[in-house]
Amino acid sequence: MTISYQFNVHTATLGGFARLLFRWSGSVYKLVFKETVIFGLLYATVSIIYRVALDEPQRRTFESVARHIGDNKNLIPLTFVLGFYVQFVVGRWWDQYNHYPWPDRILALVILYINGTDERSRLIRRTLARWTCLSTILLTRGVSVVAKKRFPTLQHLIDAGLMTKEEVDLYEDVNIPYAKYWVPMLWCTQLLTQARREKTFDDPTGVATKHIFEEIATFRTNQWKIWSFDWVSVPIVYTQVCSSHS
Repeated sequence: MTISYQFNVHTATLGGFARLLFRWSGSVYKLVFKETVIFGLLYATVSIIYRVALDEPQRRTFESVARHIGDNKNLIPLTFVLGFYVQFVVGRWWDQYNHYPWPDRILALVILYINGTDERSRLIRRTLARWTCLSTILLTRGVSVVAKKRFPTLQHLIDAGLMTKEEVDLYEDVNIPYAKYWVPMLWCTQLLTQARREKTFDDPTGVATKHIFEEIATFRTNQWKIWSFDWVSVPIVYTQVCSSHS
């Protein structure tokens, strides 16, 4: 999760940016702290063995191996590889944010077109809003540990008022072992079609329904992209090369 620090540098103060270097939460120090300690212990162990346990010929052999590794470590253009890797990872992270499926546009159109004050119109609006939010939560449960801890089971979704027991039964009847976050959006399209057929809202030309369906399609595309970001990882070869030469 991204750690916000804007309030620490929202005004120009003496040492404002310098204080960011000592921030622990979300910092690079916290990220590599354990690996740095392990590396220091291993380095100290090798240093002690070199100075205490090895005789003179063994030291010369060790020095020859160390010089050979040092002379050949620059054969791989590390700066280029790291630059490409960082650009790729940061671009991927930013794309995930840009494609997050926010429900606002769909719900704004629902309020715009299904604007009746009767009980049926109100129930349709609430149901569409609930199913749209439910679909987002089902998606994030599959890609986020935080969301999974908040809603570990479908019963937790029932307790939160996001699903009913009947809807859970319909959801579990879909014979797919994973990635069923799209099911509530299918319910939304069916409910919209039924509402138009019942003339719950005025849409003789079908423009309103088409407009909402287009936003649902965009919403579903963004959901698929978020799922794909989690499903298809960064090629491990890039991570291994950058990690082994950092």
